[in-house]
Amino acid sequence: MFRLAIQNFTKKKYIIQAAIFFIVFMIIYTIIDSLNMSYTEMLETYGLYLVIINIGLNIVMSALSAFLMHLSTSMIELKANADKGSTLGFISIVFGILTYGCTSCVIAFFASIGIAFSVVALPLAGLPYKLISLVLIVLGILFIRYELEHSKCKVKLVEKT
Repeated sequence: MFRLAIQNFTKKKYIIQAAIFFIVFMIIYTIIDSLNMSYTEMLETYGLYLVIINIGLNIVMSALSAFLMHLSTSMIELKANADKGSTLGFISIVFGILTYGCTSCVIAFFASIGIAFSVVALPLAGLPYKLISLVLIVLGILFIRYELEHSKCKVKLVEKT
C-alpha cells in the first residue's frame, strides 16, 4: 500500500496539495525562526553557517512535513481511516512554536505548569530543538510507512489492461 501512496504523488491533485503544504510549512518554520532570532542577528552572533543550516533545515523539514501530510491523506483514502503517526508532524510544529516562540509567552506557559527555564539560553539559536523536530517528522513518516505496508484492511488492486 505504501507503493500506492507513492503512486498517488504523481497525480495533479497531490502535487498541488504537496506544494501548498510545503509553502505553508516553510512560512511556519521561517516565522518560528524569526520569533526566536532574526536571520540578521543570527548571522552577527553565530555566523553564516548557522543561517545556512537553519534555512536548509527549514527546507528539509517543510518537504518532509509535506510528504508526511501526503502519506496521511493517501492513507485516509486507501484505508478510509487516519493514523496515530500523522499527528507527529503537528507535534513537531507545536514543539517548534514552544521552543522558538515568544520567550516571555513560553516561560509563562511552562511556569504555569511548574517548569521554569529560559529559552534565551538555548544553544545555537535553538538548533538542537529544530533537530528534535526533524527527528519527530522522520519518525512520523516511518510510522505511517509501516502502517501502510502492514495494512489491516485489504485493498483490491485491479490492473488496467
